Amino acid sequence: MISLNLSVPLAVDFNDAADYFIILSNLLIATSSVLVAVLVVLSIICKKSLRSENRFMFMLNTSISDTLTGLGGYYIGLFDVQDSYPSRNGTYFILPSLRGVNVLTIVFAQVDRFVAVSYPYTYSRYITRTVVIVVCFFCWFYTYFFLLVQNLITIEMAAKMNAYAILIFQVMIIAKVLMNVKLYLIAKYQIAREPPGPERDSKKESLRLIIVVVVCFLALWTPYFYYIIVVQLTRSSYMFRNNASDPLAMMVRFTATCTPGLYIWGSPALREAVLKTVWGRVCPPLRKR
Repeated sequence: MISLNLSVPLAVDFNDAADYFIILSNLLIATSSVLVAVLVVLSIICKKSLRSENRFMFMLNTSISDTLTGLGGYYIGLFDVQDSYPSRNGTYFILPSLRGVNVLTIVFAQVDRFVAVSYPYTYSRYITRTVVIVVCFFCWFYTYFFLLVQNLITIEMAAKMNAYAILIFQVMIIAKVLMNVKLYLIAKYQIAREPPGPERDSKKESLRLIIVVVVCFLALWTPYFYYIIVVQLTRSSYMFRNNASDPLAMMVRFTATCTPGLYIWGSPALREAVLKTVWGRVCPPLRKR
């Protein structure tokens, strides 16, 4: 048994092989999240052509959140932490709230793609990069202003606010699914009528990417979401000792790897920037490819 003098105890006791597996899994998830998300952040920041497109600003916003989620994963994945009501060695919900930033950003990204395809003239006139940056900032402000209020009031009131927040997220999940269906129909019928060209290809690429990202996000995040609802409605205790040993919570943290990974997979422009702008500086031969 490993014993360390820590103010916050480790997540496991290292009494059997499963404990080592839990720690290793959390370390891999946290490390992969940081590495993949940082690649996206650096690529967009360093490439002016990417920063000029609104869709990449939304990718940048979620990737910054995913980077912080990965860094926070080292604490949640290694130590005995339960961010809940009641909390144990928690982060005052600072780390879990990063998921809220991602949910809001992806919803706005879906709306952005919907307007871009359905109302192209209105979009080019009113939806500027400044507007998108303000929207991305709003995602952070709203999420953490709500959290600040929660941390300043009583636990009972905070628990009620958290219940309302879960209800809002449930409505947003339904909205995301409906928006996905709408975007699919647009991609199938309207874009097919446009003449071939770079603009059409860009619209098809961004629509396909946002649909895939939303589907994967929901697949990884929804089980944990409904698990929390069941726990709160039944007033039962959590099945798992802490967040590190909770496989549903691990799935949620894995979205911080999956989302930026899908960005790189689904966007040739971003993939080229990752290879040539970021990795090209580390390994110069990649710039020549």
